[in-house]
Amino acid sequence: MADLALSLGTRNDRLQAILNKLDAGTGPGKLLVYTGPRPATGAAITTQTLIGTCVLSDPAGTVADAQLTFSPISDDLAADADGEIAWVRGVDSDDNFVLDMGAGLAGSGKTVIFDTLTAKLGGIIKFLAGAIMEGNA
Repeated sequence: MADLALSLGTRNDRLQAILNKLDAGTGPGKLLVYTGPRPATGAAITTQTLIGTCVLSDPAGTVADAQLTFSPISDDLAADADGEIAWVRGVDSDDNFVLDMGAGLAGSGKTVIFDTLTAKLGGIIKFLAGAIMEGNA
């Protein structure tokens, strides 16, 4: 039995709060795609390289059944740098930090899924899917 068990409504409310933060500001939020290592949550970028930026839909997604599913996200059509995609930072339209997420390939179990984790300067960064689950562990 889980040590902490939340009602479905509470789990949906927590995810809706994340979605509301991503949708804050006058335009769509963004996913900033970085090389590793991933810093502490929300910490400053130090040795990480910004590989590219994928723009969220506005609204960024929907919440149902304890899952936030991202709406279509724009591919970055011209990557800013070469590098291996390691993680993603979600920000609102004013670049305020919202969350950091793992990045991976299909089947990896990561929050944000790309078609490849190898980016080339000027190349396309193709976003495939993304969802945040709010479970009872």
